[in-house]
Parts: sequence; C-alpha cells; structure tokens
Amino acid sequence: MNHAARPSSTTSRLVLGALGALGSLASLAVACGGAPAEPPQAPEAAASAPSVPKKPAKEAKFDKVPRMDFNRIAVELDVPVFWTEDKNKNGALDADELAVYWGLETGASLGEYVGAQGFTDKAKAAYERIAKRHGGASPTPTGIEEREAARRLAVLKELAQGRITLVTTDLSKAPDSDKKFVAAITKAAEMIELLYAKQQGTTELASKVPSGDLASKALFFRNQGARCVAPKTQDDPNCSAVPDAPKGKLSGLYPKTMLTEANFCEELSKKEAGKKDKALMDPFTVVGGDAKAPTAVPYHEAFKDDVTAISNQLKAAADALGSTEPALKAYVLAASQAFLDDKWWPADEAWAKMDAKNSKYYLRIAPDEVYSEPCSTKALYHVSFGLINQGSLKWQSKLDPLKAEMEKTLAAMAGAPYKARDVSFKLPDFVDIAINAGDSRNPSGATIGQSLPNFGPVANEGRGRTVAMTNFYTDPDSIAALRETTESLLCKDTMAKYSSDQEPQLMSTVLHEAAHNLGPAHQYKVNGKIDREAFGGPLASTLEELKAQTAALFLTDWLVTKKEITPEEAVKAHIRDLTWAFGHISRGMYDENKHPKNYSQLAAIQLGWLMQNGAISWNAGETAANGKDKGCFQVALDKYQPAVKSLMVEVAQIKGKGDKARADKLIKNYVDVTGEKKAVHDVIAERMLRAPKASFVYSVKFD
Repeated sequence: MNHAARPSSTTSRLVLGALGALGSLASLAVACGGAPAEPPQAPEAAASAPSVPKKPAKEAKFDKVPRMDFNRIAVELDVPVFWTEDKNKNGALDADELAVYWGLETGASLGEYVGAQGFTDKAKAAYERIAKRHGGASPTPTGIEEREAARRLAVLKELAQGRITLVTTDLSKAPDSDKKFVAAITKAAEMIELLYAKQQGTTELASKVPSGDLASKALFFRNQGARCVAPKTQDDPNCSAVPDAPKGKLSGLYPKTMLTEANFCEELSKKEAGKKDKALMDPFTVVGGDAKAPTAVPYHEAFKDDVTAISNQLKAAADALGSTEPALKAYVLAASQAFLDDKWWPADEAWAKMDAKNSKYYLRIAPDEVYSEPCSTKALYHVSFGLINQGSLKWQSKLDPLKAEMEKTLAAMAGAPYKARDVSFKLPDFVDIAINAGDSRNPSGATIGQSLPNFGPVANEGRGRTVAMTNFYTDPDSIAALRETTESLLCKDTMAKYSSDQEPQLMSTVLHEAAHNLGPAHQYKVNGKIDREAFGGPLASTLEELKAQTAALFLTDWLVTKKEITPEEAVKAHIRDLTWAFGHISRGMYDENKHPKNYSQLAAIQLGWLMQNGAISWNAGETAANGKDKGCFQVALDKYQPAVKSLMVEVAQIKGKGDKARADKLIKNYVDVTGEKKAVHDVIAERMLRAPKASFVYSVKFD
C-alpha cells in the first residue's frame, strides 16, 4: 500500500521513455551523461576550408525568461531541460544552472546542451524557442480547425498544473559493478513502462499523438496516456493528448466489451462467489473471454514476451553485481523467476530479508498496487529504485520495541471478532528514490511511503517491508509552494504552529506505513471474506488507507504518552497532516470514470469527522494567515486527540467487523457532500490549486 504525497505536486516522476510513436529511450549511460553519442561529422567542403582564427564572441546572456516560466515552457515545447536554481541571483540562466532530464528526448544528455565553452548551439536554439513563446508567440499553429485548437489549449492548461521538479542521483563515485547494475535495472524499468501501458490499455493511443504537437507528446508521457487528469481539466471534454480520444474505461486487463458494462467488477466477483478457485479476481491474471464466459489468463502467459525480456534483464542485473550485495542479488534473481511463473511469494521472501543493514540499495520490481485499475483488484507492474538513507535507523530503534503494543492498541479498538496478531513487520527504511517506473510513476503526487507486499504469506503474516521516500518535496520550490498555499487556508494562530521541516511529515509517513501492518488489513477475513469481497475493491482500498492515515494521527499522540516525542513535535505533525489532507481534497473525490480517488476520500472523511467533532473549524469571517483570503481553518488542539481516537475506533470496527453499511455512511456523510460541506471542499480546491504541483523528473549522474 502507498502513502501518497500531498498532491500539491504532480508526479510525472520517472523520466522514462514515452510509448510507441513517442520514441524509445537510449541507455541510461547515454541519457544521463555517460558515453556520448558520436558527434556529427562536418561536411567535406568545410573540412578542407582554411582555418581562420576568430575572436570569440561574447556569450549571450540568457535573461529573457524567468526561471519558473522557463521550466514550464520547456515542457510545453518538449525540451528536456531544467533550470535548477539561480545560484548567483543574476536573473539569468548560466551553464552550471542547467540540468537535462531523462525521457522527453531520446538519448538526451547534458553534453548536448553545455560544452567546455558554455552553452551549445542546441541549447541556444532551445532557449530562443522558449523565449519566443514567453514573448507571446502563439502556442497553437495557424490554420487548424477550432476543435483542434481548443484541444491543444486544453493540453497546455493540463501541463501548466504541473511544475517540473528534478530529482538527481550522483553515482559518479560508485564502483563499475554498481553502475552496470543500475544501467540494467534502468533498462528493465523501460520495459516495465511498456508493460504497464499494456495493462492500462494505452499502448495503441501513442501513435495517435499528432506529429509536431509537442505539448501533447509531453502530456502523453507525463500522464502515461492521452487523458487529462489534473483537477482543472480532468472533466474537460476537449482535453486529451490525441484527437477523438476514446471515452469510458480503459484497461488491458479485461475484454473491451466488458469495460462498457456499469457493474462488471461486481459481476466478476459474483461468478467466483463460493468457489475455492478465485482466478478471475486473482491479482496476477488478465480476464479473457467475455462477460458470459470469462476466463483467467496468468500474467506470464498474457504478457509472455514482455515478462521474458524483463526476466532476462534482471538476470543481467544480478550478474553485474558479482559477489557484492548478496541480499539484493538474491531478490533480483527471485524476481526474475517470478516474472516467468507469477509465483511471487519466493521473491517476496527474498525482498523482505533486505534492509538498511545488508544493502545500500532499495529495489522493488513487481506487480503490486491495485488502485489504478477499474476493479482495484489486479496488481500493476512498477519499479521503485533508490539508495538507502541511514536516517531510518533512528525511527526503527524508536518504534521497533513498540510494534506489539501498537497492534494490541488497534486490536482493542477494532473489538471482536478481530484479535491481536503477532506482528513482525519491518519498520520503514528511508529511501532516496532514483527511478520510478510503471505504476510508481503517476501524473500527480509522489508516493512518499509504501508497505509491501499486499498479497501472499509475507503480507498475511505481517512480515512485510515498509519504506519512506525521503527526497521528495525537499527542494526550495516545493517548500515555498506548500507554505504559500497553507497560509491561504489556515488562520494565523494555527499557521504559527506550521513547520516546513521534513521531520513531522516523515514521522507521519513512518506511522502510516507501519499501520498498514497493524489491525485488520487487506487479507484479514471476517465471515469468510477478505476486505475486497466484503466491501468491493475500490471501497476496500479507501478503508485501508483511511485506517493507516488515521492510525498515523492517533499514534502521534500515543507516542507522546510513551515519551518518544514531545507534545510540540506532535502538534507540528498534526498541522502538516492537515495540509496533506487539503492537498488530496483539492484533487476531487473521483476520476473522470467515477472511480474513487482513495486518498482524496480518506482526507475528506478525516476533515469532515474532525470538523463535526469540533477539532477543526471553518472561521468564515477571519482572514487567513496570508492576510489576503477571507475565511480560514482553525485547529482546536484540546479537542483534536479525542476526535481522532473516535475516528480510529470507527474505522477499526468497520474493517474488523466487515461492516459495509457503516463504511457507506462515511462516504455519504463526508465524501459525496453537498451544500456547506461541498463549499468547504471547493474553497480548499481553489486555494490549493493556485500553485502548480511538483512533477518529478529524474537524472542519474555516472561520470
């Protein structure tokens, strides 16, 4: 399970290759500044011309476009460059301030844009294109029909809701074996991107992006498909990376005819009711046949060529490690086999044995999460790769002795029939992410915590592994954007308790991910049914995330009673958690196909419950902390803890008893709202969406 970051950011996280007509990627070494491409050969006539010394021209000053506009327009023009910061505060782009990221342009490298003498001709040409657009040049070509012009303008509006945010990883001092390993994993990640597109049913659409429509090409890459998904454009019928995009559900995991049926997920579940064989709804199968006679096809058969290629690439990655990193190598080889037979449990066992003490790397490559598919049942392929951050050891030593007590506390809240389990899960390792691919790369938001696996013995027996991603939202632009939007929503007294420090949000992420392993989780059975059978897949996912995040709120104050953190630290965490909720509420409760947005819904439930119980109030007549906006939220700390505890009891009992009626009531009361409650959601959305959301891109430095 994931702990998604506040969507004041968008996650165009991995800069891996776009699909089909959008081009394939070169190797990581080329893309990230390794072995350069062969330089263009000069024409023979030029080669034979006499050499005439010339006085070097003075380098032009790149000061026509402000940094934020430069980065925004570069995306619209499909140029993979990023102005990192204005280091010398001169208002101009300098050569040492430019970065090139991976994905929008095949084989792009910094050497193509910056040379020994400064900016190259390619960089200068790109800058002039960006400056021309900034100066008022039309973003749409002349002569196109009105409908197509409207589509392209909507695409620009979609892209503008994202803010490119660079994540860099320096492996220049790593051993050669490590560099070869990372290059092999990166190639596997490219393959995962293509396989994920097949799962999502978007592969065929890539070739339909109009030639020369650079903004639509960039959108297709960012969104991993043609649809617009940002809050202001997801319901705009004009917004799509391709003209005449198909409407309705898209998926490569079910027959196309089945996708048009309103309740096909429920019908599939009914066909398996009472059967021991649950193959149709198994997380690792594709549904074939038709609605009358559906069949289950294992992933390794449905995607045979793809998974075979990925398996071979993982073997190459394991070979690159040699005798180093034995725990990591064991996992990579086990995963390689699992791609061929879908027997993921041995790979999970090998993965669970890894930790911050026996490997410097973090890698998960598998089908795991189910949120982004129509029935919230089928596991989607992804890659998350990064370096272990040793800062996790502090939290592990703090919380590890308390795991059993935390389980007993939540079990008591859930009540019968749930009983406390022996839990042996690992507390989160901290990871600095270098690459995300497939289902780990979303159009908006970044996963800042994850607890896996979701299925099988390791999950069922509480032996899973959790991680917290520590290098997202730490850049100055993200910090400033969050403070600005928070000041527009919180009252002055509450804003005074806000902190930009990473630690409060990090603690919340640790507790959220730990809580996925506590209390009734996905595989817990009541009345013979696991949660997706009792609640349906989408609602089950919302409830599990609601349980985890509410537990994070509750356990924060619980840790104060254990003297593990101070009351002041708890308050900072509560305020940051509130801003996290604001971010998700701003995205809306459902996608364009009325599929629930799990984090948005849990955030709405939490806010609504806390407001109903007096812990949070909307002061319509008071000016917000920014001194501009009328109306703001005030937190009553004396009422906060009891309100959170009551919600924790409610959620634990709903899951522990399989009580769908109570779950539906939460959705009705706090998600599907109208009137004043809806007005509160609208205010949050309007203010949070003033700032573009971070769209993460990646660069790995080898030399």
